[in-house]
Order: sequence, then structure tokens, then C-alpha cells
Amino acid sequence: MNKNYIVPNEWSIIEDGFDNENVEASESLFSIGNGAMGQRANFEEDYSGSTFQGSYIGGIYYPDKTRVGWWKNGYPEYFAKVLNAPNWIGIHIEINGIKFDLHTCKVSNFKRELNMKEGWLSRSFAAELTSGEQIQVKTKRFISVEFNETGVIEYHIKALNFSGEITYSPYVDAGIMNEDTNYDEFFWEILEIVEGENSGCILSKTLKTEFHVSTAMQVSLAINNSEINVPQKTTIEDKKLTYSYKLNVNEGDTATIYKYGSYTSSLNYNIEELNSASLSNVQNAKELGFKQLLDSQKKSWEAIWKTADIVIEGDIKAQQGIRFNIFQLNQTYMGTDSRLNIGPKGFTGEKYGGSTYWDTEAYCIPFYMATKDATVAKNLLLYRYNHLGKAIENAQKLGFKNGAALYPMVTMNGEECHNEWEITFEEIHRNGAMVYGIYNYVNYTQDFDYVVKNGLEVMIAIARFWHQRANFSEAKGQYVILGVTGPNEYENNVNNNYYTNYLAKWCIEYAVECINKVKHNYVSDFDRIMDKTNLSIQEMYQWLKISDNMYFPFDEEKQVFLQQDGFLDKELIPVDKLDKSQRPINQKWSWDRILRSCYIKQADVLQGMFLFEDRFSKEELARHFDFYEPLTVHESSLSPCVHSILAASIDRMPKAYEQYVRTSRLDLDDYNHEVHEGCHITSMAGTWMSVVQGFGGMRVWEDGILSFNPQIPEEWKSYSFTINFRGSTIKVYKSQTECKFLNESGKDVKMFVNNKEVKIPANQLVTI
Repeated sequence: MNKNYIVPNEWSIIEDGFDNENVEASESLFSIGNGAMGQRANFEEDYSGSTFQGSYIGGIYYPDKTRVGWWKNGYPEYFAKVLNAPNWIGIHIEINGIKFDLHTCKVSNFKRELNMKEGWLSRSFAAELTSGEQIQVKTKRFISVEFNETGVIEYHIKALNFSGEITYSPYVDAGIMNEDTNYDEFFWEILEIVEGENSGCILSKTLKTEFHVSTAMQVSLAINNSEINVPQKTTIEDKKLTYSYKLNVNEGDTATIYKYGSYTSSLNYNIEELNSASLSNVQNAKELGFKQLLDSQKKSWEAIWKTADIVIEGDIKAQQGIRFNIFQLNQTYMGTDSRLNIGPKGFTGEKYGGSTYWDTEAYCIPFYMATKDATVAKNLLLYRYNHLGKAIENAQKLGFKNGAALYPMVTMNGEECHNEWEITFEEIHRNGAMVYGIYNYVNYTQDFDYVVKNGLEVMIAIARFWHQRANFSEAKGQYVILGVTGPNEYENNVNNNYYTNYLAKWCIEYAVECINKVKHNYVSDFDRIMDKTNLSIQEMYQWLKISDNMYFPFDEEKQVFLQQDGFLDKELIPVDKLDKSQRPINQKWSWDRILRSCYIKQADVLQGMFLFEDRFSKEELARHFDFYEPLTVHESSLSPCVHSILAASIDRMPKAYEQYVRTSRLDLDDYNHEVHEGCHITSMAGTWMSVVQGFGGMRVWEDGILSFNPQIPEEWKSYSFTINFRGSTIKVYKSQTECKFLNESGKDVKMFVNNKEVKIPANQLVTI
């Protein structure tokens, strides 16, 4: 595959020229979605080459039975899989009776474009079939933001050198299997196929979870932009509904099909209403028409970009990268449904099961807080609060008691469904991310009511987990946490991972701080929570004994906290001394060799210093950065953004820029040789943070004061971004010579800029 085939462009992802080797990568990169559903950029017509068909519906999953060689007590029974949903985009096409297939055609002037500004996907190309007919094809499709159960396709074919017959056969295919099924099972049961005039639907349900989905289509046809009626031939198979239309064309004519598709699911409707709802959706879409729906789409994305956009002058590839990340984040999660969350691949692929990880709390919440209304981030927190009972059950299965909670590494419904032992049961630091997400939200929004109504119960349950998970070491005279995996998954079953121990200590202290605040300011709520959780003052004292006496491995000579007890026993060879042929090591080395090496998959000690930067001096940050970054291979998508932000905070702008480019173009340039599996959605929020928190230096410290320390890479002329902060919209502009703040709201905003207090009057521009 050509890794650098995407054409640099400020507002679009463009593929110029057709190469079979790039098809699956492009299917990921050009994916479209609207938060409720999404799909890979598969061709509408048949394609006999290598392809990864994928359409997905938010919240619809299947509990695929766990597949392991040796069953250990405690293994989850299943791994949740986001379901590859019935395919509504497909259109079989024949030209004078010959099947149209790009894999067998001569293709020229191929261009594919994902227009991020307006939210649509298009292709244009000329093709010559094996029989000699030449056609010009232009397609455009999108998934509507305003009508979020609906998608639309416009498909034109122009006859270049022949007169004859173009046959369009649009279909709904419910006979879809997941690419990542553990036992090659079919996850759907077909209940009903409904035929109609130019419209129809298939009702299906998932096995085990019994989600019901109706997938509908409606079509209209045109010759040279004039709508026509064509006799319809219907074919109904076991799992597929197909309509066929023969259009007679003269040389130079353009035959067009408009296809409207819809998913409706039992998450939002009674089962008996699903078919009528999906058919109504496509009928309404047809009545509005393609042009009106496209106009609506443009307006929806204009509103999204108003607060989400980051503008970079002087570096087109950097500009394209950040907009691609912001675009995919919005396509994945809009924040309107607290039952949904953000899978690491979003709607672009099936790896990681499409489930929720700790990425949401550690990386995504800041993006949604600052670019949307605060309720969007709050919905992400409510998702975890609503799963608290399951988190307590997860801990009980491992032997924890008294309401201790272990949030899952991977989940769809709150139940743990990850099946790698070293991650599922040892990577317990994710519990800390749950609390940090609450802290970050409350600190940014000042919505302490969330702690009172929901968050404190989560904190108490997690503090109880840390209390029980730590044990006192007689040898060290301190509390230790044994047998864990930190964020660096290239070390398993280690003792006293610095990041994990630090989070455990902090979680306990923050829980006690919030309990005391509720006790003094929300008396009735305090009594309710204490009664509901059966928490005593004596128990809290037991927690504090652990947090006050937590052990952290530290090397006096190097003056650094160690990633874990035995880290300095490793042979410390910097990454730049590794032969490039050995990279990425996760694809070249045995797991045994990786575990014994010093190489770090992603920020670990530095992850803690990123989250709690204000607790460390600049000298401490620099010392730890200089020790750990040279050993980091950045083979996790979550790694470059953290290093970019920390590098900026210690005035290492060349390194900050290098890591920014890597995180912003991780998928576009396929750094880790895996984009064909889907895009890295959750790390894209880290890309946004790289600009806003890294170069912009935006922080909201524990005193609740907004602060900026703007810097700019020498490669850029300027950059600007907008944030929503407690009801005020603030635009930050930084060039090589000046910095400006525009307060677009009706109230004054106080902040610190370069450690000096500044007041930005309502609706005023201030130059620093």
C-alpha cells in the first residue's frame, strides 16, 4: 500500500487515482457517520477485489463467546462486538448485461473526496468494461446529521461510447457477517422482508441480545436529471431484498439513481413500530429530495465547525490532519444519547469490538467539554454512572467486597468483556480514569452538582477497590499494588506501576475531599449517600492510611520515578538505536522479547505527569520526559499526543511539533501499518488536545481559573481555536508575533495568559 497517497487539502480528504492496494485503507479513511450510525466507504456497486464491508449502528452489539486456549477462572464469557449491520448502500449495476466491477475495469481519472466542511463523500471516474463500453461515474452520499436515522446516495452513470441498457439493482442485504467473529457465526436472525413500490425493508434481530433493527430503502430514477418511472422487478431471497430497473440510454445520456436508506432500532422504538418508522424515514427523505437533504447537511456541519474548528496557516498537512480528527470525532459521537459511547474505531472498523475503553475519560471528555455544550460530556459521565452496579459486580467476581467497583477495560453494557488476562484483570488503572473524568468535568464546568447527584457514588466504590487492592509490604513499610499492567502494555504483571499507584492515592484523596465538601454544603445529600453506600468515617480513615503511605519506586541517582520496581533491570537502549527493520516491534518481535525489553508502547509515568502536571516542577517534568521518551516506540495511538503536550509545556517545540504531526496524521499516513482495520477515533481527541493544551497551553487548574500559555511551531504562520468555557465562547489566535483573544459572549471573562491575569471584556478582542 502507498502510505502517502492522500492529497493534502485544507477541507477534504482526497484520493487521486485508483489503486487496488489502497481500497481497504480508503474504506477506513473515507468513513462517514452521524453519531447514531456510520459506515466504511465501501463502493455502492459490486467490487470483487479485497474489501472490508462495514455498516454499524450505535448501541447494537453481540456477545461473541470468548475464544481462548486456556480458560482461567474469572474470564469473561464473551467479547462484545459492534455488529456489522444490514447493508443498505448496495447497488448491483449492469451495462448492456455486463456486471460493473471496478476490479475488472480499466479505471481513469479516479477521484474520491471526503468533504469535511459539508459532511459528504463523493467519487468520480471513467471506466471501460471488459466488453468495451465506456462510462463516466459520479456518486455522492452522506449520513444525515439532522435526520440521524437516514442516509442518502446519488449515483450518476453517463454513457460515453454506446447506446443501450443500464440496469440498477438496489438492495438491502441482511446476510452480513462480522469480519472479527470468533467462531464464524452469523449474528442476525431475519424476521420479515417487506416489499413495496420502490421501497421496502427487512426486519432482523440480533441473536442473544435481541436488538431489533429495520433496514429500509427507497429509490427514484432519472435520465438527464428528469425523474422517470421504470418497471420494477423484485427479487426476495432468504436475507436479501433486491429491486431491478432497466434504463434505456443513448450515447451521452446520464442515468441516475437516488437511494435513501434508514435504520430504526428497538433502542428507540417499540418492535412493532420499526418497519413503519424506517419506511416513513425513507419516504420523507425522498419527498425532501437529495438537494434539500444536502443543504441541511451543510448547515448541520457549519454549526458543528463553528465551535470545533482549528485553523492552521502555513502547513496544509497539519491543517488537514486536525480537521480529519475533529470530523471523525463528531461523526462518531454527537452526545445526544447517554446510552452510547465512543469506541476506539468508532464506525470505521470492528477491531476492539467497537466497545468503550478508558480512552473516553482520559482523552475524549476534554474535547467534548470545550467544543460542545457541557451536557455532552456529562452524558459520557452518566454512561459510567449508569453502569456502576455492573462495575461492582465485576469486582465481586474477582473477590472484592463491600461495594468496591472495578470498571471494565472493555464494555458495551457495563459488564467486562475483554479476554486478554494481562489487560482485563491487571490494567486496573482504568478505574482512576473514571474518577479523573469526573474531576476534569467538574473542574472545567464547576458543575459540582454532578458529584452530589451521581459522581460521589462512583468515587466511593472506586476508593473501596483501591483500599482492597493495595496491601502493606513489611519489607518496604509502605502500601504496594502488585501484579498490574500499566498504560505501557509492553510490560505485564509488574509490581508498583508508578502511574497505577499514583492514581490510587489520588482517587482516595479526591473522594475524601468531595465527601467532606458534600458533608458541609449538601447535608441531606450527604446523609442519603452515606446511607446508600453504608460508608463510615472509620472506613475513610482506613483509605487515607493507604493513600498517605503509598509506595512509589524511585531512583536516587537518576532522580526519576520508575515505571515499575524492576524497570532499571532492563537493558536501556534508546529507540533511535533500533534498526528500522525491527519496527514496529509489535509486528516484528515475539511477545517474550517485547516484555523483557525496555520499550514503552505509550506514555506511562508520563501519562500521570500529563494528567497532574501542576503537581510537578518544570525541572521534574523535563527530567522524566528526557528519560522515558527516548525509550517510547509510540505504537499506541494514544501516545504521541501526550508527548506532544508535555514537550510543549517544557519548551521542546521541535519535539512537540514532531509528535503533533504523528498524532494528527496517524491514520492519514498510516504510521502503524493498520489503517485498513479502521481509524483511531479516541486518540483523535488527543490530537485536538495537542493544539489546544499543547501549543495553546490551555489549562484549568484546581482553583478553577482558565489559563493559557500560547506557543507556536516555527513551521506555522498562525493557528486559532475556539472553546466553550462555562457559557462563554472564546477564540484564541496565535501567530509568530502576537496572540489575540476574542470573547464572543455577553459577559467578561477572567483568565491568566503567560501567568498574568487578563480580563477579556464581553464581545471584545484583546491583543496580548
